[in-house]
Amino acid sequence: MTNSYIWAIFSGALQAMVPITLAATGEVITESAGLFNIGLEGILLISALTGALGAELGGPLVGFLIGFATGFGIGLLFGLIATYFMGNQLITGVGINLFALGLVAFWLIHLGVPGHHAVPREAQVIDIPTPWGGISPMIFVALLLPFLAYRLLFKTKLGLKIRAVGETPHAADVAGINVNLLRLFAAAFGASLAGVGGAYLSIDWIGSVTKEISAGRGFIALATVVFSGLNPLLVLLGGFIFGLFDYLAVWISTLPNIRGIIPWQFVAMLPYVITLGTLLVVTLFKRARFPSALGKPYQRE
Repeated sequence: MTNSYIWAIFSGALQAMVPITLAATGEVITESAGLFNIGLEGILLISALTGALGAELGGPLVGFLIGFATGFGIGLLFGLIATYFMGNQLITGVGINLFALGLVAFWLIHLGVPGHHAVPREAQVIDIPTPWGGISPMIFVALLLPFLAYRLLFKTKLGLKIRAVGETPHAADVAGINVNLLRLFAAAFGASLAGVGGAYLSIDWIGSVTKEISAGRGFIALATVVFSGLNPLLVLLGGFIFGLFDYLAVWISTLPNIRGIIPWQFVAMLPYVITLGTLLVVTLFKRARFPSALGKPYQRE
């Protein structure tokens, strides 16, 4: 295999890891605070569309800000339901995903071409040139973010408080921490990172919006969280592994020799099969410990 092929696969894996890593890093923060949001798929999907429309109005930076705000708003709603209204977090997350499927499909119908919306080139992110080809600046953001999240959770007082409300909310409350408010903040901020990942899909990596643009990456991000055991540094490793197979599935499906032997639908299953296999291995050989109050609404006595 030539160096050009190796670079293409490596850079493609880095591109594919960005939305997974961003969403998973945000979810690590959310789950560390005691909430779990399985609505990442819906957040990626909606923010891909809102981010694209924002970029068309004011450029890529505006698109990312709109994606961030979209995720923040959805996360805030999720957090309110899960904390102050003590709603079922699983059902709320499923509701976000189902709402996103209908909203984006409906929205795309009114943008001209049902099911597809192309983002103008001037609204897309400009790659950083290298001797081997362009590379997105968002790759560096995705590589840096897990380190910042690790420092936040394990090296700061705020991180200690976040982990405290996820592990022992009653003790945290006695210590003067507003448990539900901090959980609400963690849910909103965690979802906002997924919102940035959704905007990346449309205005950077793919350059268009479709009703299935998220393609299960929100669920792969959840698998990455399980793989990491809520360690942001392992999120980076898991994001790259899953991103690699995500890209390989696309790359292999374009090879004529492979397509003549294996139907492309089977090749497209590759990242999901790898995800399930990795989860099986993690479950069997690694007992990750999650916060004891994860998924449990807190009410002051």
